[in-house]
Amino acid sequence: MIEIPLARLALALLPLVAVGWLMWRWSGGCGELLLATGRMIAQLLLVGYVLVVLFQVESPWVHLGVVGFMIAVSSWIAIRTVKENRARTYFDALLAIGGGGGVVFLFVIFGVLDLGPRLEARYVIPMAGMIFSNCMTAVTLCAERFDSERANGRELLQARNISWNAALIPQINSFLAVGLVSLPGMMTGQILAGASPLDAVRYQILVMAMILGSVGLSVAVFLIRRVEKS
Repeated sequence: MIEIPLARLALALLPLVAVGWLMWRWSGGCGELLLATGRMIAQLLLVGYVLVVLFQVESPWVHLGVVGFMIAVSSWIAIRTVKENRARTYFDALLAIGGGGGVVFLFVIFGVLDLGPRLEARYVIPMAGMIFSNCMTAVTLCAERFDSERANGRELLQARNISWNAALIPQINSFLAVGLVSLPGMMTGQILAGASPLDAVRYQILVMAMILGSVGLSVAVFLIRRVEKS
């Protein structure tokens, strides 16, 4: 893998300057972009050091604790567009992401990868991150769309169906575009690290299947809870 010096890594941030200028001209400010960029850099640097430590820890309970933390945080971020009954909605998001994503996560870890009781951090944490981050985004999309449709007078089942379709658009698009338009992150990373493209393809199929499966289950659980309480 080609090592990227910090000086050249900083060059990757230059396109964000153009985006920030456009945000400032068109929307009156770029504070959100500055905050998001600062958090992105700080969080990734921090997680890099944390992962170095975690990869040396052999306790599966520690690794599962990290997964639980991911679920709790992603559930909170998922409801950021919700303005009312946030405590109740957080529980729904927690149930949806932890339940829907958790089922697929366990199936992949113990079924497909067959890790057994070892639960190696270098498999557990990246897989959990991909699953729960995508579930988080899908639940956010579905919650925002459901509330919007209900506010516009849609009936419950109509709002549910529209929200379901909207939440799955990014994943369906990625299925249709993979290999033709995009080479996804995990596949690209493995190829850059020297893995065989055919081995990288197998992992990418696993990743895309587990993401769409977990996203679909999470959105379904969240919408079921939403309809029941409306």
